[in-house]
Amino acid sequence: MKKQFIYAMALLMAFSSCKKNKMTDEPTNNQNDVIAKENRKVPDFSKGVLTEEILWYFGRITAPELSPDGKTLLYSIKYFDYTKNKGNADLYTIPVEGGEPTQITQTAGSEVNAVWCPNGKKIAFLYPAENDVMQIWTCNLDGSDRKQITHAESDINGFVYSADGKNLIYTRNVRLEPTIADRYPDLPEANAKIYDDLMYRHWDAWADGTYAHLFIAPVENPDETVELLKDEKFHSPVPSGGGMEEVATSCDGKKLAYCCKRETGKDFAVSTNTDIFIYDLETKETINLSEDNQGYDMDPVFSPDGKKIVWWSMKTPGFESDKKRLMIHDFTTGKTEDYSTDFDNHCENFVWSADGSKIYFLSCVEATIQMYELNLADRSIQPITQGDHDYNSLLLAGNKLIATKTTHSLPAEIFAVDLNTKKETQLTFTNKEILDKIDMGETVKRWVKTTDGKDMLVWVILPPKFDSTKKYPTLLYCEGGPQSPVSQFFSYRWCFKMMSAHDYIVVAPNRRGLPGFGSEWNDQISRDYGGQNMKDYLSAIDELAKEPYVDETRLGAVGASYGGYSVYWLAGHHNKRFKAFIAHCGMFNFESWYGTTEELFFANHDIEGPYWQNPTPKSYSFSPHRFVGNWDTPILVIHGGNDFRIPYTEGMQAYDVAQIKGIPSRFLFFPDETHFVTKPQNAMLWQREFFRFLDEYLK
Repeated sequence: MKKQFIYAMALLMAFSSCKKNKMTDEPTNNQNDVIAKENRKVPDFSKGVLTEEILWYFGRITAPELSPDGKTLLYSIKYFDYTKNKGNADLYTIPVEGGEPTQITQTAGSEVNAVWCPNGKKIAFLYPAENDVMQIWTCNLDGSDRKQITHAESDINGFVYSADGKNLIYTRNVRLEPTIADRYPDLPEANAKIYDDLMYRHWDAWADGTYAHLFIAPVENPDETVELLKDEKFHSPVPSGGGMEEVATSCDGKKLAYCCKRETGKDFAVSTNTDIFIYDLETKETINLSEDNQGYDMDPVFSPDGKKIVWWSMKTPGFESDKKRLMIHDFTTGKTEDYSTDFDNHCENFVWSADGSKIYFLSCVEATIQMYELNLADRSIQPITQGDHDYNSLLLAGNKLIATKTTHSLPAEIFAVDLNTKKETQLTFTNKEILDKIDMGETVKRWVKTTDGKDMLVWVILPPKFDSTKKYPTLLYCEGGPQSPVSQFFSYRWCFKMMSAHDYIVVAPNRRGLPGFGSEWNDQISRDYGGQNMKDYLSAIDELAKEPYVDETRLGAVGASYGGYSVYWLAGHHNKRFKAFIAHCGMFNFESWYGTTEELFFANHDIEGPYWQNPTPKSYSFSPHRFVGNWDTPILVIHGGNDFRIPYTEGMQAYDVAQIKGIPSRFLFFPDETHFVTKPQNAMLWQREFFRFLDEYLK
């Protein structure tokens, strides 16, 4: 259910605010149009705790790009102005050794997907052209001399330079199927969609007859292109959520690696068979490196000498949360091998050492995301970092690994880790002035025994100025995914520190079905939705309810996606534990959900396929709608109208049941939101309604 949607959502939010000023031919620098921290309404900091206004005042930093000389980092910061209901990102640089950042751009729109030009003297980025189509632009390191260098027919969605600096590789959608107006030119006002096959919609978008294709263009003439997959109805990058991390070139620029799922229609909907393809720019031939594997194969990275390539791979067909194995293909021998057989957690975000003898990567381990090192000679894997934090990106600069880092109390900032000393250095301080004004409270790590005798890590988030002699209302946080880690993420919606700032204790268990604790723990949840993981939830809240500072008469349960399903399930099985529930975009009725969701491989793996099988799969006995006879607790149901993963009718069914049964209930519906809530004022409304409901029933 999770997929790799983070990139897509970030890009969507950036694109939505980066369209050009229609009154001019060039990007505007009118300060009245620019959303920068100096121009926005300053939140009230007098309470000294996090509020929704402060949350949307934070600058949001992106993963950095390293300059060709290895001395400077390029990144963007996006600022929002909730009074205008929009935001935009500007570009910055900072030395790898640290120092003051330099702001490069300050325009009314967002410079997106910024990278260094091969000579290191210019920066390239995506920005709308005069016709409002997203194109590649360049500028000097001080932001001057902005020039449009491509003139593509449709929006360019992402791009990279080849390793030798000679080519641009970009992706854009090309139309391969007629529109209704093409079919019926005498009906120009007809508004409909016509489909003959699956997948006719995906995550938050309807299929429109276009396909993402890769284009190769010489840097000296970017409009002279070679189209990969020409006339083929396949996508590269792979939807949904795929970006330019799916594309890589060899050091000599002669080989291009890319990901593609060469399936369409129903086959696309029921399969995770994504492969790594190698295109030879000289011979124009393509080979499939991962043809033997029927699961995911993603995110290739060439070795410095071009003789090897690494990617992550999932072995089990149809299982989107299988272990991400570290696969290396040797072009000299023609062999592909798994180098992570003795490492029982995910491997991703690969970076080669300069001499090609090591690979650095990220892995979720015990509810944190850490840096690791693979030594190719002896295949040993060793941790580089430790501590309660998440590293969320990775690149190598000399003897330093550079990454963005978060904790429950820290929005993303850029850090450097010295490979020799393991010393960590913070490079950016985007939100320091804000953080210095508020008390985020404390996050405590607890280990709780489960009903089957396992040790489960549980984060306990305490309110600011926590007083152990007081009794606090307490929330059980139910994670989505279902296999997404409850790690040290900083969320702009499910923000633990926002909940604790409202004087709630938050109990966040890493229940069965979450990565970071080995494959057995991660995989157990599939086909057992109403089983052990639900017992894990209750073990966590029951253990914390014993604490004198937890008011066991004022417990709530909240969650989204699988977490929303969990809330619906608990509503029928909690035995009077909870006094309030909040479910966002949760599955309520497995039969109706199976018939309306899109990535059927997920449903086929996790709930054993369609409900019309004989006998009916056991998983359907875990559907929450079967237990509404036990519902007796106030519930807030939240859903987005453009959520195609879990359509909003699931939320309507749950809300209607509560209303019919006379249970105090509320329905919060966002017609223009998806599985997420991304528009500033909608997101702030979400926070206000979230706490209005909880305060009504738990305080």
